[in-house]
Amino acid sequence: MDNWMTRLSILVFAAVLAVVLHVVSFPDHGNNVVWASAPDTRPSAQGSDSSVTLALKPNHPSVAKFSSIILSKNHYAPRPLNDSLSAAIYQHFLKSMDYSRLYFLKSDINEFESLRYRLDDMITGGELDPVFTVFNRFLERFRNRMSYALSVSDSAFNYDANEDFLVDREEAGWFTSQAEQDQYWRQRVKYEILSVMVNGKDSLAAETVKKRYRNLLKQSYRYKSDEVFQLFMNAYTESLDPHSNYFSPRTSENFRINMSLSLEGIGAQLIQDNDYVQIRELIPGGPAAMSKTIQPKDRILAVGQGDEGEMVDVVGWRVDDVVQLIRGPKGTVVRLLLVHDGDPVPGGGYTIRLVRDKIKLEEQAAKSEIIPIKVNGREEKAGIIHLPTFYTDFEGRNARRPDFKSTTRDVAMLIDSMKTAGITSLVMDLRRNGGGSLDEAVELTGLFIDQGPVVQVRHYNNKVNINTDTNEGVVWNGPLVVIIDRYSASASEIFAAAIQDYGRGIIIGEPSFGKGTVQTLDNLGRYIAGPSSGDFGQLKYTIAKFYRVNGGSTQMKGVTPDIEFPVSVFSSEVGERTEQNALPWDAIAPAKYEPVRELEPVIGKLTRQSESRRSANPEFSWILSDKNENQAEEKRKVVKLNRAAMEKERDLQTEKNKLRNEERKKRGTDEKSDPVLIEAAWIGHDLAAALTGR
Repeated sequence: MDNWMTRLSILVFAAVLAVVLHVVSFPDHGNNVVWASAPDTRPSAQGSDSSVTLALKPNHPSVAKFSSIILSKNHYAPRPLNDSLSAAIYQHFLKSMDYSRLYFLKSDINEFESLRYRLDDMITGGELDPVFTVFNRFLERFRNRMSYALSVSDSAFNYDANEDFLVDREEAGWFTSQAEQDQYWRQRVKYEILSVMVNGKDSLAAETVKKRYRNLLKQSYRYKSDEVFQLFMNAYTESLDPHSNYFSPRTSENFRINMSLSLEGIGAQLIQDNDYVQIRELIPGGPAAMSKTIQPKDRILAVGQGDEGEMVDVVGWRVDDVVQLIRGPKGTVVRLLLVHDGDPVPGGGYTIRLVRDKIKLEEQAAKSEIIPIKVNGREEKAGIIHLPTFYTDFEGRNARRPDFKSTTRDVAMLIDSMKTAGITSLVMDLRRNGGGSLDEAVELTGLFIDQGPVVQVRHYNNKVNINTDTNEGVVWNGPLVVIIDRYSASASEIFAAAIQDYGRGIIIGEPSFGKGTVQTLDNLGRYIAGPSSGDFGQLKYTIAKFYRVNGGSTQMKGVTPDIEFPVSVFSSEVGERTEQNALPWDAIAPAKYEPVRELEPVIGKLTRQSESRRSANPEFSWILSDKNENQAEEKRKVVKLNRAAMEKERDLQTEKNKLRNEERKKRGTDEKSDPVLIEAAWIGHDLAAALTGR
């Protein structure tokens, strides 16, 4: 029901291409894998322990001690393991179990308070039994709440009353008594039943909610000691930065399997989000991404097999159990009932039919199209390149095969083809591009600049390496526009930042994700003497940061567009700046580089021209309106437990979508049209005119 399962069970389920790895050599790390792509991925831990009491295992003290040594020596921004860090670990551990303060009582917290400044000594001394005492108490409280919820699920609730319900308790105080807790949980059960009823399932509402609670109660008996230890260790690592994690032996093995197999599913990464399973990221080329409907942060409400199979309610399920329902043989159908982020669960759901498939590399490859625009009675052509990821065939590259798959090679061919077709400007679409190969980001930049530094990398030992484009000449020297959004991360940010710093093109859209850190994956078995290195798990931790050629980091701030405007309706609460304990932005000395041109003098004029067009296009006002509504919805802490009010919200959303589609029909467009791409093409025209004095 709450974020405790987020930390206990997070499964990456997609093809091997779900995460693109960039392998480089770092001092003191052997041949470890270095992560320089998607903002974060954490595999799940699974178990089936039916025992009530979980306890420390013999290997846990050694793992904690050696992890603390490694992190203090090799983490990019180490913190001394002292009382201050102990307090941070303590708070993180409590939040990881009971984020919204639904289960523990104030008396429990008072009892645990003695641990606040002792966890540092417990980690170095290996005396971690109190960690399991806390977690076992949590399980006791959690099971008590599930039993209570089941006991009141058949109550005769009054759905006509204007009863207020606090949906977000993150900042609320701990319950002082079980009676106070019971009152809240009675409302919570009523809210969940009402949500199902408004979705049109009156007769099944109570039973649907009861199934969720029964399932959660059953799952609470499945956890193993390694999972509790992993939860605690992640409270430690994530108190350093959000991309450092400990993986238990089982989690490490699941991760290895998920990274080495081409799994057949819908092509998405799933995470736990309270009592929902949520889409974290869409894999380019997968069925989910190709649907053009499913979005990151959508929540899965139900899963059905085939075209006629019963929709199974999965609210309250563990993410790995939902994955088992979604996976299946290639070519078979799976149906999902989802709700977009920010939309209310009552009435906000949509059903989509997907055909399971493997992720195809060619579907992730760069693609091009040409958008014609009418200018004073004549037609100009804007070339568009859609780039979902910075891909490369690492095996082919390392074997020096002349025809290995490469982002840069593919984009160069697409540009040459569009030049032949007579394009006058070029748009690089990097929306939702989560990164990929660092080498490809550097080489792709080289298609637009004639040699020079592209990105600087500062390591944990303060050594700075500069990645440079060494290829002479350019493939495209005309007007260039780059589109980014909040999901453009890592390698995307490196490319966009270099284009901006060199004055080579105009960046438009939303500020990017802001992931400017590099992680390594370290096998703890090589540090700890023992019968099997598989007994100790792995440590993923941050060892380097990316910096632009102008010296500023891409960490936290990301890349700020030259012309900024919303390009999606989804929440702005995405990105490194929203992560707890994210490393701060900073700067180092600039690299020596020569800008191609100074674009600052023309940006003001281009911005005014773009604002004029966007103000006349209702699509952009709708994007902004929906974005504001979604943000307001996310900030709303209290809702009315009133059926009529919930149904009114549902009906208003339906009517709004109907009116917009009618307006699109009048204008000769539809909801699948992309106003951002068309605006980018016009900005490319404006830039060409400004550079030539037209």
